[in-house]
Amino acid sequence: QVQLVESGGGLVQAGGSLRLSCAASTRTFNNYAMGWFRQAPGKEREFVAGISWNGGRTYYLDVVKGRFTISRDNAKNTVYLQMNSLKPEDTAVYFCAAQRFVLTARPDYEYWGQGTQVTVSS
Repeated sequence: QVQLVESGGGLVQAGGSLRLSCAASTRTFNNYAMGWFRQAPGKEREFVAGISWNGGRTYYLDVVKGRFTISRDNAKNTVYLQMNSLKPEDTAVYFCAAQRFVLTARPDYEYWGQGTQVTVSS
């Protein structure tokens, strides 16, 4: 069982930045691909960004490319999502997720965090 705990959410004005962190409780963190998803009120959960087990591959939702950056530190069992140039439409609960080995944009991940709220005001 892997527990994931997100942090770093909050309220920010449009154009501002936030960095989300997700700490994983596992000794085999480098066996897992990691993803960030988000869910806005009344909408389905959507893939935002993903990173392979060693950080060698990353994928992004088209509307966040160039603004968001996913990264990981396997020594700290942590994955990050740096979000710049935030827009009101980025407002959502952001979840991190872990999937053994396979990086995917589908919401088929084995483990999920509780989520952290990101609110961008106009």
